[in-house]
Amino acid sequence: MLASSISSLLALAGHSPVFQAGAIIIGTFILEDAATVVAAMQVEQGVLPLPLALGALYVGIVLGDLGLYGLGRLSARIGWLARRLPPHRQAAIRDFVAGRIFRIVLVSRFLPGLRLPTYTTCGFVKADLRQFTLAAVVATSCWTSLLFAASMRVGQFLMDHLGAWRWAGAIGFVVFIVVAGRAAATGLRSARR
Repeated sequence: MLASSISSLLALAGHSPVFQAGAIIIGTFILEDAATVVAAMQVEQGVLPLPLALGALYVGIVLGDLGLYGLGRLSARIGWLARRLPPHRQAAIRDFVAGRIFRIVLVSRFLPGLRLPTYTTCGFVKADLRQFTLAAVVATSCWTSLLFAASMRVGQFLMDHLGAWRWAGAIGFVVFIVVAGRAAATGLRSARR
């Protein structure tokens, strides 16, 4: 369903590169994995140019990551919420994050379910925004490039074998990615206990 919504956005964008990029960026805010799969399939079909698709994906995903960081910063200004984490604990977390920001952001990008709490915590404790942004750009380029390449391969397979039903296969692929990610996150939480 989300993949078809993102496809609809791209169809509305027509052949305008500005609108196509905008549709992909908006799609990353809906569900970034679905946006990546749909953009890769559109590139595979020759509808979108590769640099435009990847560039828009990178921009949209990094903007989303910065938005999560910003939510953390804003939540630190809410009195009752800020009091839940005393200043000395905030400083301890900030010190812990400071020396590990690249590893923390990279791990949270690859492990489902960690981005929201990790990125908002980074914002809440006022982790260095420049380091966070650079780490988010590096992590996004790694993860998105891998998922995009895999999606192009899957997209080609779906086009070759499913023809008109390829979008049903794409939706199945997106559902698989989401369910597998949730299962992995649940497994990690269970293993930690």
